[in-house]
Amino acid sequence: MAHAPTTVTVTGAGGQIGYALLFRIAGGDLLGPDRPVRLHLLEVPQGMRAAEGAALELQDCAFPLLDSVDLTDDANRAFDGSSVALLVGSRPRGPGMERAELLQANAGIFGPQGAAISAHAASDIRVVAVGNPANTNALIARAAAPGIPSDRFTALTRLDHNRALGRLSEALGVRPDAIRDVTVWGNHSATQFPDVSHATVDGVPVTALLAERMGGEDAAARWLDDVFVPGVARRGAEIIEVRGSSSAASAASATIDHVRDWVRGTHPDHGWTSAAVVSHGEYGVPEGLVSSFPVTSDGQAYRVVEGLELEPRARARIDRSVAELVAERETVEALGLL
Repeated sequence: MAHAPTTVTVTGAGGQIGYALLFRIAGGDLLGPDRPVRLHLLEVPQGMRAAEGAALELQDCAFPLLDSVDLTDDANRAFDGSSVALLVGSRPRGPGMERAELLQANAGIFGPQGAAISAHAASDIRVVAVGNPANTNALIARAAAPGIPSDRFTALTRLDHNRALGRLSEALGVRPDAIRDVTVWGNHSATQFPDVSHATVDGVPVTALLAERMGGEDAAARWLDDVFVPGVARRGAEIIEVRGSSSAASAASATIDHVRDWVRGTHPDHGWTSAAVVSHGEYGVPEGLVSSFPVTSDGQAYRVVEGLELEPRARARIDRSVAELVAERETVEALGLL
C-alpha cells in the first residue's frame, strides 16, 4: 500500500546543515525508501534566498519521493501538518555574549516554534532540536507546547555518539558498526561524557581491547581520559578551527540517524544509541531536564536503557554535565522563559 506523504519541517533550511539535510531527506534516508515526503522549509527573511536556491536544486534532482517543497518565514505555516520537525536554526554565540544572553536569544526562537508546533503540527509530531544549546532549546520548545507528550521532544547528541564511534573505530581498527553500546551522557557541550564502560566489539569489552592495543590498562585509561573524552567533547571546536565554520555534513548525518532510528526503530543486535530525551528521573537526572542517555526505540518512542552500573568516576562526570543543564534551566527560568 502506498504511503501518504509525510510532512517534514526543517528550520534554518537555508543554512549549511539545512542544505546538507534536504537532499538526504528527499532521497529517502530519513524515513525510508517507501515514504514520500513533503518538505516545509522555515527561514528568517534574510535567509529565504538561500532556501529558494536549495528548493530549485531539489526540483532539479527529480527525487521520486519528494511530493512538494514549501518555503516560508511563518512558523505557523511551516509546522502546519508536520510529523517531523528538525529545529536546526538557532542563534550562535557571538563575541562577548554571556550565556544568559545566548539562552534568551534562543528562547525567542524556540519558544514561538514550540507554540506553533503545539497549534499546528500533526498528532504524531516528533521534534529534534539540532541548533545549540540543543538540550535547553528542546526544553524551551517543549515548555511552549504543554499539550504534546514530553517524549516527542528530543535533542541531538547522536553527533557526539557518532564522533565517539569514529574515534574508537580508528583506535581499535574495526568498523564503526562493529562497536555497540557506547553512551553519551548529559549535555551537548564540553561537559558531555562519552562512556565506553559498557561498549563491546563481538562481545569483548572495548576497555579490554584498548588495553591490549595500548600496552596495558593504565595506558588505555590515560588514552580514554586524556584523548578520547576531551577529543569527542571538543570535536566541534576543532572542526571550526580547521574548517573555518562549524560542523555541517556530520551534524546533518547524525540528525538523519537520530530520526531514522526513532521512526523505524533500533535493531536489537546493534545495541543502544544516544539521544537527549526528557528525563523521568533515570540515573538521578532531575525530572524534566533534556539530557542524553543510552536509548533504544521501538519505532514509537525513545526509551532510556535503565539499570546500568556506573563507576564513581563516570558518575562524577555525568553529575558535572547534568549540573550544567540544571544551571541552564535555572537561567531560563530566572528570565521568565519557562
